[in-house]
Parts: sequence; structure tokens; C-alpha cells
Amino acid sequence: MYTVLLTLLFGAAVGTTLGLTDSATVGWSVFWGIFAAIVSYGVATFLFRRALGKRMAVLQETMAEGQKRMQARAKSFEFRPGADPRQAMKEMEAMSGKVLRQAIELSGGLEPFVGWVPLMSRQIATMRMQFHYQLKEFDKVDALLPKCMILDPMSASMKLAQLYRGKTPTDDIRKAFDKVVPRLKYNQSILPYSLMAWIYVQDEIAAEEQVRKATSPDRKAEAEERRKAASEAAYKVLVEACRNNEHDTLKRNRDKLANQKVREFSNAGLAEQWYALFLETPKIQQRRVMPRADGRPF
Repeated sequence: MYTVLLTLLFGAAVGTTLGLTDSATVGWSVFWGIFAAIVSYGVATFLFRRALGKRMAVLQETMAEGQKRMQARAKSFEFRPGADPRQAMKEMEAMSGKVLRQAIELSGGLEPFVGWVPLMSRQIATMRMQFHYQLKEFDKVDALLPKCMILDPMSASMKLAQLYRGKTPTDDIRKAFDKVVPRLKYNQSILPYSLMAWIYVQDEIAAEEQVRKATSPDRKAEAEERRKAASEAAYKVLVEACRNNEHDTLKRNRDKLANQKVREFSNAGLAEQWYALFLETPKIQQRRVMPRADGRPF
């Protein structure tokens, strides 16, 4: 890190200068050298944070303004009689994509701080990974993931979803899950737990299909064993999730699995958080428009 190196060099230069010029004893030269290094580091950190804060504020303001425009557009579709939900979704995706690409471009303004601010490169990588994920550019997500800081629920869930999308064995996904979830505080791990349970449920459903299609008793028994293992794992994940979080969707899914109603498992209650992972798509309902009493369309 350049800041630490330069401030140490500055402190050493101050101490050496005082010692060589007999302006202070050896002890005091060392003291003033250390003091100068600490003060210069504090000043440099303050200046870098202030400059970084300004650029981050621009990026956040851009995202906020884009969100406002999207919300306004969404409301206009709600009050438009006969509006096609699919067309509305396409338009919203186009607007979202434009905002995200602008955010990725603005993130380039943070590059000069790499090396000067601790873990800046990882913070930029994490930010860009989330932007590319929302753009469904999953190849770029995979390239950025090794450089990311997985410290928040959404980043953790995106990582797990990418592993699933890449057909990683469930046991390996579980290992990644066990690494990221303990870092999250109470009520912050709702999405990762729901995702891990969903993955186990997909395994159970797949095994159930194999049981149905099995042509020999051995294969049927093997598939049934996998189904039971996946079912038990999904239930245990949700039991643990309910201990660490408070959410109706977790409780509902736990109870459904306890009653062997795997087909009724659903993370739809998590709304946008869940669908933002692009593992499932929300059901589009055509809004019925009540006609006016005078026969006019508006």
C-alpha cells in the first residue's frame, strides 16, 4: 500500500534529518519521526477518503436518479389501461441496463485510488461484479468473483447462484455457503439460506424424477436415497435459517418441507431480492381494467 510506504519514508526522513543536524537526540529523533509518520498517514487518509467519497457520491446519485426514473415509469404503466406487462418489463430492463452501464463507466473513476486506499481493488471488483450480474453478463461475473469481497448477503447469494448456474456439485456449493454465511449478522442471511434450500429442493425434485423413470430396482433405490438426502438437507438448512433470521418465507418453506410438500416450496415471498438472482422468473399477471360507466376507455 503506497500510503503506508510513503508515510513511513516521510517519518524516517524527518527522524534522520533531526538526528543528522543535531536538532534532537537519537531518542527524540525517533519519536518525532514516528509522530510525523502517524500524522502524515492520518492527513493522507483523510484526503483520500474525502476525494473517494465525492466520486462514490456521484456514482450513488446516478444510481438513485436512475431508480427514480424507473419507478416513475413503472407507475405510468400501472395506470395505463391495457398496458402489456411483457412490454413494460422489456422497457424497464432497457432502462436498468442503461443505468448499470453508466455506473460501470463511473466506477473507472475509482481506479486511481487502487494502491492508496486499503482493499480498493477488491471493493471495485465487488461493485462491478454486482453490476455485471444484474446485466446477466455472467462470464464477466465469473472473471471478477475471485477478486471480490464477499461480505454482504447479495454478493454471497450471487456467488452461490453462479456456482449453481455453472453446474457445480451441491456439496461444493454447500462448502462455499458455509464459508460466507457465518460472516453475516442476525437477519442478514435470509437470501443465502433461501437459495441454499432452493438448491437442495431442485436436487430433490430431480431425484424424484429419476425415481419415477428408474427401470431397475437398484437405480430406483439409489435415486430414492438421493431424494431423501436432499430433502433432509433442505429442511435442516431452513431450520438453521429460522434460528438465525426472522422471515415468514423461511418459516413457510420449513413447514412445507416438514409436511413433505416439496412442490409448494417457494421463495416468491422474498420478491425482488430473489428474482434478482435470475434463477426463477416472476409470474406476470395481466391487470384487468374495469371499464368506465360512460363507455370511455380513459
